[in-house]
Amino acid sequence: MSSRRKLFLAIGPFVLALCLLGGIFLLPSTKMKPAEKTMEKASTSMSVNVIKGNNLKNTAMANPYYVPFFGSSELSRVDAFHPSVLAEKYNRPYRPFLLGAAGTQSLSQFLMLQSMSKDLKGKKAVFIISPQWFVDKGVSKEMFALYYSPLQTYQWLMNVREVGDNEKYLAHRLLQFPNTRKDTTMKTLLKQIARGERLTPTQLKMCETSSKVLIREDELFGHLGLISKDYKIKQKLKQLPDAYNLQSLDQLAFEQGKKQTKGNPYEISNSFYRKRIAPIESSLKNSQEDFDYTRSVEFADFQVVLNEMAKLHMDVMFIIPPVNQKWMDYTGLSPEMLDTFSHKITHQLNSQGFRHVADFTYKRSEPYFMEDTIHLGWRGWVAVDQAVEPFLTNTEEKRMSYRINDDFLTSDWQKSPYPANDR
Repeated sequence: MSSRRKLFLAIGPFVLALCLLGGIFLLPSTKMKPAEKTMEKASTSMSVNVIKGNNLKNTAMANPYYVPFFGSSELSRVDAFHPSVLAEKYNRPYRPFLLGAAGTQSLSQFLMLQSMSKDLKGKKAVFIISPQWFVDKGVSKEMFALYYSPLQTYQWLMNVREVGDNEKYLAHRLLQFPNTRKDTTMKTLLKQIARGERLTPTQLKMCETSSKVLIREDELFGHLGLISKDYKIKQKLKQLPDAYNLQSLDQLAFEQGKKQTKGNPYEISNSFYRKRIAPIESSLKNSQEDFDYTRSVEFADFQVVLNEMAKLHMDVMFIIPPVNQKWMDYTGLSPEMLDTFSHKITHQLNSQGFRHVADFTYKRSEPYFMEDTIHLGWRGWVAVDQAVEPFLTNTEEKRMSYRINDDFLTSDWQKSPYPANDR
């Protein structure tokens, strides 16, 4: 056998496999829609595939039945009063599609938002704002990396028609993360936007080519590994009364909260206390005295989200959760600081026309409002439902009128607490 034939037999199958694989990824998008059962699983999955991809969540957003609930780790804590449970139990005309997970913050939420722009125009949404996002430097490099989507970033680059303060800020911000800088093409394009320059037709074509490969990958693999919370939801449905009654629900929430928090002095879930608090409890006393959520780059990141919502004429209910008062007392977290955060973020919303804000900051002392130190729980979800349900079921047509102010992108706003005389 000739050496050339031996070489072909040795590497030929490998080369053929590469060609076939390349062909699969370079084929045009099939635009096949996920099955309804897959959509149901995805709506409560909160998986990385759903967050970073487009196929599942975008298909859902085209259906008026699904409403995006943007947030982070609080959405993963399913009790009997969780929005997904209440919506199913009481046959609401909507189902929450949970978008976020532990560590998702404004930048990830923006990339998701703009990737669904065609299907979110004029749509209602719920957005939970965690005060804990608003530390000095905003989202950590590690958490940004976990949810970073090259597909959604290339999509944003392709859709930039005019380069203004918003686009320059976002490009500059994205360049601060290693994930965007290690892609040399992405880095070059972001630097150009950050300088205020539009992309050339050739560069836009490069974005389109990269996007096609990533879209195909999402179509092929985005549905894999979905772990639905459907089983948990079905179990919790059994705990609720058949007929909706606010007083009965709140009383049941009180009783469940009391039962599940008996083993600690903070009125937080016993399982959370045993696993997360008890082993290091003594080291946490007065450990949060210097925490500050009033000066942060996150305020500008959040403004990018608001700019996109305004552009899409979305109607959004914003939820501001409290922090557990008993935990604040132990760790020294300042109530005055949290009050200032509440005033500052509410001003950023209201002054631009975002009027639907359910601020629960002052519910910090309500028994069993929180499941643990910072996450909404039993009575907290009941209170959230009182704001969300009438908002989502009101079918009156309403065109939103926003007054976007790019001053909220500036370092002055990021670094200055909301002035007392403006409250």
